[in-house]
Amino acid sequence: MGDEEPGAQRPVGPRGSPEHAMTRLELTCERCHRPASPVAWQCPRCQGPLTLASWPAFALHLSDDDHTLWRYGPLLRVPRNVSLGEGFTPLVPCTVPPYGHFLAKLEFLAPTGSYKDRGTAVLVNHLVAHGVTEVVEDSSGNAGASLAAYAAAAGIEATIFVPAHASPAKKGQVAVFGARLVEVPGPRAAAAEACRRAAQQAVYASHAWSPLFLLGQMTVAWELWEQMGGTLPDAVVCPLGQGGLLLGLWRGSLALREGGFASRLPRLYGVQAAACDPIVRAWEAGADAPLPVREGETVAEGVRIAAPVRGREVLAALRATAGGALRVEEHAIVDAQRALARRGLFVEATSATAVAALPAVRRLVGPSAQIVVPLTGSGLKQGHWGDS
Repeated sequence: MGDEEPGAQRPVGPRGSPEHAMTRLELTCERCHRPASPVAWQCPRCQGPLTLASWPAFALHLSDDDHTLWRYGPLLRVPRNVSLGEGFTPLVPCTVPPYGHFLAKLEFLAPTGSYKDRGTAVLVNHLVAHGVTEVVEDSSGNAGASLAAYAAAAGIEATIFVPAHASPAKKGQVAVFGARLVEVPGPRAAAAEACRRAAQQAVYASHAWSPLFLLGQMTVAWELWEQMGGTLPDAVVCPLGQGGLLLGLWRGSLALREGGFASRLPRLYGVQAAACDPIVRAWEAGADAPLPVREGETVAEGVRIAAPVRGREVLAALRATAGGALRVEEHAIVDAQRALARRGLFVEATSATAVAALPAVRRLVGPSAQIVVPLTGSGLKQGHWGDS
């Protein structure tokens, strides 16, 4: 594969094999609309991000005895060969002074301790169905740990590129699953560049680039609809790095509306650290694409993304739902993290960015609005709680 264009990797299994027949998904380029290989990570012609040729509309083809995201298996159109019990995390009411009342979706209770497991599970099962045996990924920690776990369960070799400054706890989690851990000095972007070079020889299982990852994140919206008695909240507030969770919520909500199960979309709000806020700056400027920023240091390492791959799509989702993008300062993130802990919710700093923005969101949506906050990652991953 080394002499092919970037992103043009072929599936390992033969084209007529059962694996191909089982995965009823086609990938196309968002920019030039040409078809792509089922295991490509970007368009080989224009280097644009890929999308699914058709996204699912919601339907009640549910498995009553399956309390994982595979309850929605017929909608996902990906065969389940590997599962660690991902999905159907609790939705609990919380009152956290001074941030008020909200519903917390406890994504940090996922198998590897972060919401990334939803997208990883769907992506890895798709790759398994296409005979893939070796993958690479870049990550600040959570996505890498998630891929390492699911690759181990699937018998796939994984190499994870991480910033050298990433949390030792997250790096240890990657290693314990048996993945090859490559620490890259410099900013987060340096790990991504090193991984893209390695993707010339292996399949790039990227949470940032793969539409299969977004497909898995759509299940958050579907679970919320079920857990809230067949309705969606007024607003959802998410930490915002690459934007995979927010985009999954958007597409999942659209699927509910298109299926006739929801009359409106929740207002989506993405929250970034002031140290690295390309989406917020674009939002404030009325721009259609993220604005260039310096990758500043922040305790919320999961949102330290200076150039989100799907930034245009994130901004479109915020506008389509009458939501918005907000920034929070470092002290506000730390304060929110500690306030959550005092209510028994031990999350990493990245998760706390969304809670730190709740007073500002409440002013925008009104005092009676029902707000959901996905708490995205476990505090056990941070590894330096006392130094926050």
